[in-house]
Amino acid sequence: MPIATVNPATGKVLKTYDPMSEEQIDAAIDRADLAFRQLQGTSSAQRGRWLTAAADRMEADRDEIARLMTTEMGKTYAAAKAEVTKCATAARFYAAHAPRMLADEPADARSVGAKRAFVRYQPIGPVLAVMPWNFPLWQVMRFAAPALMAGNTGLLKHASNVPQTALLLEEVFRRAGFPEGAFVTLLVGSDAVDRILSDPRVRAATLTGSEAAGRSIAQIAGRELKKTVLELGGSDPFVVMPSADVATAAEVATTARCQNNGQSCIAAKRFIVHTDVFDAFAREFTARMSALRVGDPMDEGTDVGPLASERGRDEIHEQVRDAVDQGATVLCGGQKPTGPGWFYPPTVVTDLTPRMRMWSEEVFGPVAGLYRVSSYEEAIEVANGTAFGLGSNAWTTDPAEQERFATDLDAGNVFVNGMTTSFPELPFGGVRNSGYGRELSALGMREFCNTKTVWVGEGRAGAGAGAHAE
Repeated sequence: MPIATVNPATGKVLKTYDPMSEEQIDAAIDRADLAFRQLQGTSSAQRGRWLTAAADRMEADRDEIARLMTTEMGKTYAAAKAEVTKCATAARFYAAHAPRMLADEPADARSVGAKRAFVRYQPIGPVLAVMPWNFPLWQVMRFAAPALMAGNTGLLKHASNVPQTALLLEEVFRRAGFPEGAFVTLLVGSDAVDRILSDPRVRAATLTGSEAAGRSIAQIAGRELKKTVLELGGSDPFVVMPSADVATAAEVATTARCQNNGQSCIAAKRFIVHTDVFDAFAREFTARMSALRVGDPMDEGTDVGPLASERGRDEIHEQVRDAVDQGATVLCGGQKPTGPGWFYPPTVVTDLTPRMRMWSEEVFGPVAGLYRVSSYEEAIEVANGTAFGLGSNAWTTDPAEQERFATDLDAGNVFVNGMTTSFPELPFGGVRNSGYGRELSALGMREFCNTKTVWVGEGRAGAGAGAHAE
């Protein structure tokens, strides 16, 4: 894929960039390594002031940044503005709470024969972040804010269709006061990732993207013995049980499926509905999906903008046609529009079977699969019946069912009676083919820290850790 801004609403190429040369890549890594050594001499309070300044700048430039994201990947202008605000909020969260998250954790010194014993969290160095286009600011910020607060530096290899957003992020951190090289954008293709991650100065990697990209990063990192965090695809279930408020569930389901034009890893994609409320939910859900306005993402009245790429639109349309050809029923949408831009209508497909691609594949656009089940057990079987395990939703007012869903849904996130989302206060990540490791919260910050055990003895004869020797 060329490194270029292509407006998805028109299909027009607006700006192109040449990939960085090997010499430029090497110089960028060198800057990140040097900045890491500088950051080691700063306090978390100082880093917090810089991160707060970054939040201030994003808020001040919110409309301009949002307009850029909408131009590059097609999310609605309203959603883009909300994304900028969310990033600023996360930056302020880490600026305020990182000192506590990174504080030494005392252990029971006496039980291990020490005068003092504690755990210390220290940064490890430059971290490569390979990020996707769908949330071009938020995906990066949820890595960058905790990583920079911990004292690491960041090397961003962003998706090739959002180069201007990637460059803007580097500028935001630089102008906020972080040392030159603390956060560096690498304008490179995916073919450069092996070389970058193999560089001994780069200590770890985080990726949000496809299964194929995750396997590739993990293979390189395994060869190089480097830590990785992977957040991959998802085909999130949205289970509706008889006790649920069907109208509310259908309203949230519409937002959950079509947020970000349907291009979200944690968007609800498979709607698994108990037969007792299936018909009522299907009517309400289909009516709401049909009523969404598709159009210019800069128009405040637009609900769903274009898909980010022509290839992405073709892919979801092929998945819908595959289901229809094998007997599925389209309740609304399902037709690829003519004209400029990569638009696709909100679509609901039912009567799905395991032979169809939609049953097991992630559908990355405003297309919902609707499943009828007759019991809680069948709902769990269908919900867990893919290779993914990122997010999940369950709708029930029965306390016993709520507890069972929390345990039985095989996912990194379980949201009961609410839409799956991410918060800086809570860990985020998946299981199985949705990846491993966690972002956000203290856990996300510590993923790229050296969790160091410190044992301090009395320093005199007869006092030591010998009794506990391995």
